[in-house]
Amino acid sequence: MPKRGEVWIGDLGFAQKVRPYTDEDRDLISVIPHLTAIRGITISFLKPGAFLVQHPITVSAAKAERFLGRLAPAQLALVEAGVRNWLGL
Repeated sequence: MPKRGEVWIGDLGFAQKVRPYTDEDRDLISVIPHLTAIRGITISFLKPGAFLVQHPITVSAAKAERFLGRLAPAQLALVEAGVRNWLGL
């Protein structure tokens, strides 16, 4: 189960198969996607890019496929500040 500040590779596609729900499908996580088409932040285990703080999404935890690493506290603080700014908080 992904935890706050962790970075995972996952399938965020919107086309899904119709299938019965399991308990694992009900475990939801909030995700801030990382884009490599936009430059701005450097993290050792990611390609250069930026977190898309204007587009937080909620997906099934089952979509988290592979753990990449954990953001440093200062990096996580920047992402959180971006989300708060976007939400007007």
